Amino acid sequence: MAERIRPPWWLKPANKLFIQMSRLGLKFGGESPVVLTVPGRKSGKPRSTPITPMNFEGERYVVGGFPGADWVRNVRAAGEVTLRRGRTAEAVRMVELSPEDAKPVLRAFPDEVPTGVSFMKRAGLITEGRPEEFEALAGRCAVFRFDPL
Repeated sequence: MAERIRPPWWLKPANKLFIQMSRLGLKFGGESPVVLTVPGRKSGKPRSTPITPMNFEGERYVVGGFPGADWVRNVRAAGEVTLRRGRTAEAVRMVELSPEDAKPVLRAFPDEVPTGVSFMKRAGLITEGRPEEFEALAGRCAVFRFDPL
């Protein structure tokens, strides 16, 4: 079974706030949030979570901030998701990278998603935020590439 790190108590209420901000087209941390919606692997009901995609070498990716997160397990089961930014929706296929393929993406993460560095520090996954620390998360934190349908 995949390692699980318990998210902080405030994450679910904060995610609900970020989802509402996205619907209104508001920004936080300098970026407008992207909401990923995927069918639940057990219920089939739509489950939404805000994410921060990143661009790397001409492709779009997202890094799972908590090993064993529910949204990651739902994406693995479904494969296809909807991304929504404001009123714009896009259906994509999410392809999980192998740990080896994920290393360069993770190494670029602190430069591409600076707001994610403090999040990962608070989660206890890294201490300083150096690229090598992120690269070492390969195999622990899921990394997905977005492919058009």
